[in-house]
Amino acid sequence: MCGIAGLILSSGAAPPDPAVLTKLINALHHRGPDGSGHAVMGRVALVHNRLAIIDLVSGDQPLFAGPATLVANGEIYNYRELRAAMPGVSFATNSDCEPPLHLWLRDGAEYANQLRGMYAIAIHERIRRTVTLSRDPFGIKPLYIAQVQGGLAFASEPQALLEAGLVRRAVRPAAVEELLQLQFTTGADTIFDGIQRVLPGETITCSDGHIIDRHRINPIPALPPEEIDEDTALRRLDAALLESVDLHQRSDVPYGMFLSGGIDSSVLITLMARLNDRPVLAFTAGFDAPGSTDERDQAAAVARAVGAKHESVEVTEAMVWQHLPEIVGAMDDPTMDYAIIPSWFLARRARQDVKVVLTGEGGDEIFGGYKRYRQATLPWWRGGKTMWAGGSFDKVPVLRERPTTWRDGMAAAEVRAAEGGRSVLAAAQALDMTDWLPHDLLLKLDRCLMAHGVEGRTPFIDPGVMAAAYRLPDAMKLQGKMGKWILRKWLEQNLPESQPFAPKTGFTVPVGAWIKNQGTRLGPLVAAQPGVAEIAHPEKVEALFRDIRRWRHGFACWKLLFYALWHRRHIQGLQPAGDVFETLSAR
Repeated sequence: MCGIAGLILSSGAAPPDPAVLTKLINALHHRGPDGSGHAVMGRVALVHNRLAIIDLVSGDQPLFAGPATLVANGEIYNYRELRAAMPGVSFATNSDCEPPLHLWLRDGAEYANQLRGMYAIAIHERIRRTVTLSRDPFGIKPLYIAQVQGGLAFASEPQALLEAGLVRRAVRPAAVEELLQLQFTTGADTIFDGIQRVLPGETITCSDGHIIDRHRINPIPALPPEEIDEDTALRRLDAALLESVDLHQRSDVPYGMFLSGGIDSSVLITLMARLNDRPVLAFTAGFDAPGSTDERDQAAAVARAVGAKHESVEVTEAMVWQHLPEIVGAMDDPTMDYAIIPSWFLARRARQDVKVVLTGEGGDEIFGGYKRYRQATLPWWRGGKTMWAGGSFDKVPVLRERPTTWRDGMAAAEVRAAEGGRSVLAAAQALDMTDWLPHDLLLKLDRCLMAHGVEGRTPFIDPGVMAAAYRLPDAMKLQGKMGKWILRKWLEQNLPESQPFAPKTGFTVPVGAWIKNQGTRLGPLVAAQPGVAEIAHPEKVEALFRDIRRWRHGFACWKLLFYALWHRRHIQGLQPAGDVFETLSAR
């Protein structure tokens, strides 16, 4: 796991500026604190910050082979199999990122079809003077590109392009609408004017400062549900999950996992316990707010059942106010998901013992776990609802202008998700895997963990698991009000102590309660921030913070607080000045 960046300039441009390359490296240092490297070849520059996970001795980057040079962020889980399939190749390292370089020399831009893992890769070919940029099909690892003076720039995080002075600090108003209403943004365009995402599964070929070709791998089958019986499905699922977890454990450094006590993480710890001789190290977060959902007791019971070592992290209100400017600052491509709070604190604790953690992201999307999937499959007269139909500020009238275009990106994704022979349920899952998963959940995981130099791995988000689970009959995913039916059946057989058919309580963070405790103090500070004053009426913002009566009021306050801190850091370019109150008070 690492941070990468680079410049792809036209032949008429000045050579890459060493000062700019230094700024890129420094801005991505947290992603790769174990070392850095760079290569400048004419008008192309590649930079790399390394978090050493596999091949600790000889795996430094850039990697070179023939006329090609590679920098990569990620893990190629099938690197051993790829090496074995290329017996005539003389490998210079044991790095998992060297096989992709040789695949590219053999297959060109189609090389990514052979990769199984999470990755953002840049390969420069000196003779043809091309740079190939690739991102994994599920969008687990980030990659951004921007048209800059003299050509193109790319980086693992938008903030690196901003800190290097390659792109000006400005927001797209339509993206701000989308962010406030949805809590994330959709599609290729980011919230920053001039910075685009390389989309999940996309491979882009660049030359002379321009994009000359692009194609995309879509990992979501556009086919109808298959016919399969439950016993066969369970056997196939067991094999796919076991293989995926085994691959995701490949590491030359210590690893652990995040355990919530829910279905997905209980599946992971069961499989990890089966595969490991030593007790699995599991980390769980809980909260000190009265009445909040706390999964620590259930997680501890699951850990005891498999003989795991369990570490609990309590997140207090004081900790949140102290560190929230740092947490929000890590979310340069913003998601307002309040789960960034426990994720950041879990990563901070985990880094004391491990450099890699396995997590349960993707389980709900691939196995049909969300309540909104049931609602999407019902007719309106039985309570059916269109997914993502309502926005957070629809009934909280504090914004200067009523959001009108915020759902355009989601509507376009809905059309694509319904293509082929997918069922209504499968189309709903595909919709979430297009934007919600990569631009909220996986983005949150990447930034919160990489802020502490921890690599997050997601065994559910894997081609083998997708092939085994996504096209299962709807009834094996959703029965009555209960989702992830087949995964619950698997747990019932393999870890009944996890109580897989108990009602799902859901995961919530008590941000509303915390904000309510400090509402009269926070309201004026948030309302006075330039970013918030541009989009909302200050007097209405203050009134909202003073009188939080419903959950939606607290959630709206959380989003406004997030945006105030985010805008201050990434648009105004100001560093945190202490805790939340000190930072928002600073001028």
